[in-house]
Amino acid sequence: MGVFLLPSPSFLGALLFALSTLWLFPDFANAGITRHYKFDIKLKNVTRLCHTKSIVTVNGQFPGPRIIAREGDRVVVKVVNHVQNNVTIHWHGVRQLQSGWADGPAYVTQCPIQTGQTYVYNFTIVGQRGTLFWHAHISWLRSTIYGPLVILPKRNIAYPFAQPYKEVPIIFGEWWNVDTEAVISQALQTGGGPNVSDSYTINGLPGLLYNCSAKDTFKLKVKPGKTYLLRLINAALNDELFFSIANHTFTVVEADAVYVKPFHTDTLLITPGQTTNILLKAKPHFPNATFLMAARPYVTGLGTFDNSSTAGILEYEPPSVSSSSTISIKKLPLFKPTLPPLNDTSMATNFTKRFRSLANAQFPANVPQTVNKRFFFTVGLGSNPCPQNQTCQGPNGTKFAASVNNISFLMPTTALLQAHFFGRSNGVYTTDFPNNPLVPFNYTGTPPNNTLVSNGTKVVQLPFNTSVELVMQDTSILGAESHPLHLHGFNFFVVGQGFGNFDSKKDPAKFNLVDPVERNTVGVPSGGWVAIRFLADNPGVWFMHCHLEVHTSWGLKMAWVVQDGKLPNQKLPPPPSDLPKC
Repeated sequence: MGVFLLPSPSFLGALLFALSTLWLFPDFANAGITRHYKFDIKLKNVTRLCHTKSIVTVNGQFPGPRIIAREGDRVVVKVVNHVQNNVTIHWHGVRQLQSGWADGPAYVTQCPIQTGQTYVYNFTIVGQRGTLFWHAHISWLRSTIYGPLVILPKRNIAYPFAQPYKEVPIIFGEWWNVDTEAVISQALQTGGGPNVSDSYTINGLPGLLYNCSAKDTFKLKVKPGKTYLLRLINAALNDELFFSIANHTFTVVEADAVYVKPFHTDTLLITPGQTTNILLKAKPHFPNATFLMAARPYVTGLGTFDNSSTAGILEYEPPSVSSSSTISIKKLPLFKPTLPPLNDTSMATNFTKRFRSLANAQFPANVPQTVNKRFFFTVGLGSNPCPQNQTCQGPNGTKFAASVNNISFLMPTTALLQAHFFGRSNGVYTTDFPNNPLVPFNYTGTPPNNTLVSNGTKVVQLPFNTSVELVMQDTSILGAESHPLHLHGFNFFVVGQGFGNFDSKKDPAKFNLVDPVERNTVGVPSGGWVAIRFLADNPGVWFMHCHLEVHTSWGLKMAWVVQDGKLPNQKLPPPPSDLPKC
């Protein structure tokens, strides 16, 4: 016979206190939790396209494990390096407010984690929700070290669109049959362009359009009439990608973990470093067909590229039928999407211009309306002289380079953030990065004969809370090309873009300061310019670079040093005790 125990007066008091606390302070119910993950960096034999190779992975997974958190959560990731390569992990798009030591780019915010070493990344997700991703941020290791970072809204906070039936990350990548570290090492030594990838991938799988790859095809199985949230991530090293699903349209609802005004399309463009959430509403009835979802590159430069397509299969769950009339999926017709031409800049431009912030009371667009500092940066290719007694394979016997304001960034051997925090910048970096090109020219016209760049470790220094306007201008030096620029530590608003040379007298009048899209990665148009605004409210050292890895390797990168503010919550705290040493 059971015994019923009355709760004690102290228990009832505690319960009443807890309930009254939640009623008086509802944010307590939404207080974030701490989520712990462990990343073991280890080698794993992986076979694709009938080629088996040993790749560097997280926990033996390719792609790596999914990180899931909610807005307001603290994320703690213990990274243990079991391989010979130095490694770091970057949490791409996470603001890292007052946690710059956890941002991850090698020699910018930290020295790399060496063989046998451990480092704990510790950060809180503040005011963000949506799809981001994480990846290695040293050399070309991110070709295999990457994975989704899904930030859910706070509990009991709904999406600003109908709740989907299911959510599916779709992460694009590139596969090389050879070691990518050898690929970039050889390219930097010879000065020529690196060998291109052997395939693109969807969730690590090349798909059935490649030889010896039919079994390595991603399949998305859907139920008729249901709505699916696809979290698209471009983790490819060097290629912007067009994406489409045969005979289906979808609704774009988010970009770079920021909600956007929904719009419908049947094809999208996504650059390396960007994420896009789309709602896919399955057809209401079983369609008696299967459908390819495919991606292939958008190409603007003069260099070689991987001219192939990756594909997955959208497969409908058949209706319940008797065993005698079971539908064979393999015998159903397979429809293929029509993707834009490889160089379809018109489609790329028209698609990009459709993005707008929600700009409502719940999700405002806090665009800086006034500007304290204006910058004009040229971005593009160039060259370095060939060393004596060496034959180089770059333009006219030189070495390929890339630059911002004609300065090709030299990576230091000490982390910039440590040098800044401890006041030891002498010999590490200088603060004389130019606000404008030192030698103006017709940026998108006939290129100058002299394509040589200067080299240095120069940064821009900003007082805390500076409102910044930055115009990034593509150049025609060694060919106009689209450059997806990624800014660490901040989101920015894309207030304008156009083709040709930026006109500082006419173009600002056309800026959108009401509902521009908010991003962390933006494509500088081929032969054009883009204007962004952001508030420098995050103390630390923040990398900005092209997310085409080959251009980053050639020097298309720089850094912003944001000084501390006056209040305690405006200062960068000291580094953690386990911060790796160089």
